[in-house]
Amino acid sequence: MTSVTILGTGTSQGVPIIGCECRVCTSSDPHDNRLRSSVMVTSGETVVVIDAGPDFRQQMLRARVKRLDAILLTHEHNDHVIGLDDIRPFNHRSGSPLEVYALTRVAGEVKKRFEYVFADPIPGLPRVELVPVLPGEPFVIGELEILPVGVIHGKLPIVGYRFGDFAYLTDVKYMEEEDLERLKGVKKLVINALQHEWHPTHLSLTEALGLIRRIEPEQAWLTHLSHHMGVASVVGETLPPGVQLAFDGLEIVV
Repeated sequence: MTSVTILGTGTSQGVPIIGCECRVCTSSDPHDNRLRSSVMVTSGETVVVIDAGPDFRQQMLRARVKRLDAILLTHEHNDHVIGLDDIRPFNHRSGSPLEVYALTRVAGEVKKRFEYVFADPIPGLPRVELVPVLPGEPFVIGELEILPVGVIHGKLPIVGYRFGDFAYLTDVKYMEEEDLERLKGVKKLVINALQHEWHPTHLSLTEALGLIRRIEPEQAWLTHLSHHMGVASVVGETLPPGVQLAFDGLEIVV
């Protein structure tokens, strides 16, 4: 059995946003409090996390994660990679580097941003082994078979990941037909929907619902939600059958 834990469902600033007094940012409903977008996928003894943003440490503590086999990166933006320094406890516990899977371009950016990690090793620093991925070329980590799926984030090629009947796509604006074909048969899908209004690099709610109709999962959850989306309890009532807003801490059994 494969299970998915939604670690975060917010945008690059998270929700609430510092200093904002809108209805969402001042909501007392925990469903309106969103850490940066990330998920954990578990199958048997195998545990992987997709993306490690600035809330990575908090997410690992909240989910009580004691071991981690790998991190899969969707792309190089800070809200998806800047928490990599906090992998050190996993290094200490395992005694080995942590595998980080990424596009070649993204791996290059990780090396620049974390230059100290890849210089002469010093005790106590994070230990990372970068592993290249390519859309359409599957790989295996422990008990998980993983298929990278190409995504266009504005004009930037990035990746989502499919795990059998489950797929996780974030920061989508557009998808090529060959990558949509790679999602054929997915039963459960997590996909981004930034806000109601059009945005140049992220799907709007209307665009996300249209893409969901093309993929045809049995169930879909919306993530990477900004405060402009609105209060979760209100927005949730407007969504079509089979589509829900994701929330931090949501558990999905695949």
